[in-house]
Amino acid sequence: MNVERIHRRDFLKAGAVISSFMIVPRHVLGRGYTAPSDKVALGFIGCGRQSGGLRNRFLDTMETQIVAASDVYAVKQESFLNVTNKWYADKLGQNNYKSAVGISDFRELLARKDIDAVVIAAPDHWHAAMAVRAAEAGKDIYCEKPLSLTVKEGRVMVDATRKNSRVFQTGSMQRSSKEFTQAVQLVRSGAIGTVQKVYVNVGGPPKVWDLQQEAVPSGLNWDLWMGPNTKDRPYNNVLAPAMDAKFWPKWRDYVEFGGGGMTDWGAHMFDIAQWGLGMDSSGPAELIYSKPGKGLVYKYANGAEIIHRPMDGKQHCHFVGTDGEVFVARGELRTTPEPLKDKVFQEGDYKVYVSTNHYKDFLNAIKTRKPPICDVETGHRTASVCNIGNITYQLQRSLKWDPAKEVFDDKEANKLLGRDIRKEWKVY
Repeated sequence: MNVERIHRRDFLKAGAVISSFMIVPRHVLGRGYTAPSDKVALGFIGCGRQSGGLRNRFLDTMETQIVAASDVYAVKQESFLNVTNKWYADKLGQNNYKSAVGISDFRELLARKDIDAVVIAAPDHWHAAMAVRAAEAGKDIYCEKPLSLTVKEGRVMVDATRKNSRVFQTGSMQRSSKEFTQAVQLVRSGAIGTVQKVYVNVGGPPKVWDLQQEAVPSGLNWDLWMGPNTKDRPYNNVLAPAMDAKFWPKWRDYVEFGGGGMTDWGAHMFDIAQWGLGMDSSGPAELIYSKPGKGLVYKYANGAEIIHRPMDGKQHCHFVGTDGEVFVARGELRTTPEPLKDKVFQEGDYKVYVSTNHYKDFLNAIKTRKPPICDVETGHRTASVCNIGNITYQLQRSLKWDPAKEVFDDKEANKLLGRDIRKEWKVY
């Protein structure tokens, strides 16, 4: 732990800040249960559908204490808190035990000195504004993918993380899944020879606004949900569904709030393609556009190509080398030659960082102050591949890209690397 966190824990234990979870005696917790004062104190920003899975994964580690949660939709914040506090109450055998409290404005959550790290599970158009402020507040950060809505916002997130010496894990959890680790290890070890092409099979760009105005539900601060956006859009339930909705929110389908399938599943599969090519700190040199709906070719300086194929079956990443192929999707790994997929690597043979639990990896990075498996720069570079692909689709022409300077050779394209942001939420 760093000096700041040691001082913070001493401060808390001394009683200067009182929180109910701090006074539970260690002996009542039982064997195998870590005292709350020895855990990483987490604050959740965003309590929608995605947050439930994240909460459960962090609770399963037994290494965290969720102490606060913030959302602009009161009923979702309350639901998140109820489930969280019941989990702790059940573990401790105390019916009314409360670990986490609700905070409607995430800036107040960031101001709490007893929070070590935040989990950002808000819509993509909020990521930069929240992450930059979290870094400035001295919090370590776990932020959902895709990292950023624009290339400029992603770079600002990297800069803020580095300037404030924060640990940052991007929520591209496929990097901690065995089939993807094995696939990338096979590629990076040279098992399929020199990689020539990588086919990425995910959806396409976002669409223009086509939703009708509906009444804003009670307890939802719609203006705050819109946040950094300068273009006001009326409420529609597909953007922020009710608690009992059977579908995932669809805000990412619209250009104001997300990048469509390109950034949704693309942030997973382009991420694996970048990892396999060893491009976590770089990107393509050229994007070649053909015809609407026919895909896009990313050319890299080393001669490799990533070929985006708009949704056609299962989302996947398919590496084609001079001596073989590797096909990987969730729960599936196929190779040519076929026995290659079962190749056993010894620890010393690995060419890539290995993580078996994305959430524990983040917590371990907090303790060691070393980068996690999907550091902010990595997340930014993957999001950039998705975002510049969307720009190419929007302009419908081929573009050259400088991955070092992060600019196109095209003035109109460069104007799309950022967006207008409300003054209150500006990050650049």
